[in-house]
Amino acid sequence: MTIYQEALQAHEQWKGKIGVESKARVHDRHDLSLAYTPGVAEPCREIQKDKENAYKYTWKGNSVAVVTDGTAVLGLGDIGPEAALPVMEGKALLFKEFAGIDAVPICLDTKDPKEIVQIVKALAPTFGGINLEDISAPRCVEIERALIEALDIPVFHDDQHGTAVTVTAALINALKLVKKTPEELKVVISGTGAAGSAIIHMLVDLGIKTIFAFNKHGSLHASMEDATFVEKEILSMIEPKNFTGTMAEAFEGADVFIGVSAPNLVTKEMVASMNAQSIVFSMANPEPEINYHDALAGGAAVVGTGRSDFPNQINNVLAFPGIFRGALTAKATKITPAMQLTAAHAIADAVPEERLASDYIIPSVFDKAVVDAITLKVAEMARKEGVIR
Repeated sequence: MTIYQEALQAHEQWKGKIGVESKARVHDRHDLSLAYTPGVAEPCREIQKDKENAYKYTWKGNSVAVVTDGTAVLGLGDIGPEAALPVMEGKALLFKEFAGIDAVPICLDTKDPKEIVQIVKALAPTFGGINLEDISAPRCVEIERALIEALDIPVFHDDQHGTAVTVTAALINALKLVKKTPEELKVVISGTGAAGSAIIHMLVDLGIKTIFAFNKHGSLHASMEDATFVEKEILSMIEPKNFTGTMAEAFEGADVFIGVSAPNLVTKEMVASMNAQSIVFSMANPEPEINYHDALAGGAAVVGTGRSDFPNQINNVLAFPGIFRGALTAKATKITPAMQLTAAHAIADAVPEERLASDYIIPSVFDKAVVDAITLKVAEMARKEGVIR
């Protein structure tokens, strides 16, 4: 039985990976009077006086909506809201299992960014945070920014920032091994959508200056006529701005390759043309831009993928549970770039320097200390930046 067959069988048995668990007992009339009428009227009155009391008397301070329109689900693409539901249930499960956060999957039957924004704004009073998921680029950026502006609770698109945080954490530790600094790097990135654009933003924040970015049409450059607003932002941040060569040409003398695009775009020869002590993160799923073993054979010193069957799995689940746990703990009104970067450092620091190795640059998703470390650092940064209630 393949993993796909086994998973299908398991999903049929589960009939949903999450459910509702009652915290309040209702065993007699008194219990009912406390949890529901008439007793429930009193917290309602207190919240009416001050809506901040919702954090005191309801689940708001520990709840997240996992919202999608089903347009960019895993590597499956635009499969619709119903087909996206198993993934959103899985995301809600991970919130609960790794961070103790109550999360609700919400799959919307609309692709209109303005309508999505309006719906999420209307839902916001119920939740302490919004996790956007599997929404296609560049719409996802537009939607996230509009919601951050409109709402006073954290809004986070995990496909963008969760990926960026985890990639940055892996890169921080890989650089310790190869003894290079961010400022001296030449980086090649394949993929400039949700994940790629967010990774570039964070790499620039880390201090990296030279980035060659590629989409499915080729290199990003200043004379492009069809650049999206996201790609124009990328061009405003990176150097060089006028490179029109191939990705193979960009690989020559590069120090780092990061792929969040499509399978089999990179060859051993391209990796061999990179600088000594090169770093390759090929994260297209399920098939990476270059196979783990081929990247090593090409001469890469450190290789990471998005897969769990190779070392150095670069997985969002290392980031988003702790980031939301920290934001909710601090009662943050938003998740800032500084909070994201401090989360990346917290993940990196979870691997002691004396244990760093080419096949161990990032902690396991099952290391429970990681969420605690991220929570502490993210909450501290939220308070430092003053983005708290």
